Amino acid sequence: MNKGPGLFADIGKKARDLLTRDYNTDQKFSISTNTLSGFVLTSTVLKKGVVHAADVSTQYKSRNALFDVKIDTDSNVMTTITITEILPSTKAIASFKVPDYNSSKLEVQYFHDHATVTATAALKQNPLVDLTATLGSPTISFGAEAGYDTTSRSFTKYNFGISVTKPDKCASIILGDKADSIKASYLQHLDESKRSAAVGEVYRKFSTNENVITVGGLYAVDHLTSVKAKLNSNGKLGALVQHEVLPKSIVTISGEIDTKTLEKYPRFGLSLALKP
Repeated sequence: MNKGPGLFADIGKKARDLLTRDYNTDQKFSISTNTLSGFVLTSTVLKKGVVHAADVSTQYKSRNALFDVKIDTDSNVMTTITITEILPSTKAIASFKVPDYNSSKLEVQYFHDHATVTATAALKQNPLVDLTATLGSPTISFGAEAGYDTTSRSFTKYNFGISVTKPDKCASIILGDKADSIKASYLQHLDESKRSAAVGEVYRKFSTNENVITVGGLYAVDHLTSVKAKLNSNGKLGALVQHEVLPKSIVTISGEIDTKTLEKYPRFGLSLALKP
């Protein structure tokens, strides 16, 4: 649908995903199955410390509509309906949660060759409203987002960002937290398949004079196995190994250690996702 600059949330996303995605210190198991009628059924079990949780979700696609329903062990039912091309170059996403109706919201996304605009509102009497706009092209884009509380009539957030993307690299700068913080990131792919990469991120919070530098990398051992690692200036070291045991079925083993307090035990996580 979109040949333009992408969403504001996409600014810095590739670097952010490499530094955060799949890192896990819990135990998680999920299995997905496809039915003949086109439904995708996924069951997930999570152990976080001494807490156990589970959920069952189903997904169904019909023409330009996608339906997602998730039920967890606390009897919460989350439904998300995504409709593409409801109007030309427009996508609508509605989400509802039972019994917490106040968490329901509606999002509308509009895509243009040189701009992307989104509007999100909570479905309640005095909603929170989020607006984002991105201008540019797939190579370079400028964006801004703002959140407005209609109850207090005040802005809850406003952020600004710029992104430059090339086939083998991408860089971004985000001015966030109401201009109280700045984050700059750079990602460089090391091979044509983009399965190996190096990334660096610098974060500064002006009000607390806090500075955090994080470096990380991804290395493809072979076509089935990859390794990721990251280290920040606070001494937190994380690493993970992913292996495709079956087509689309991946096992992930990850761990984290604080190099400044080596007397503490490192934390480890295990994730297994089986898909048809």
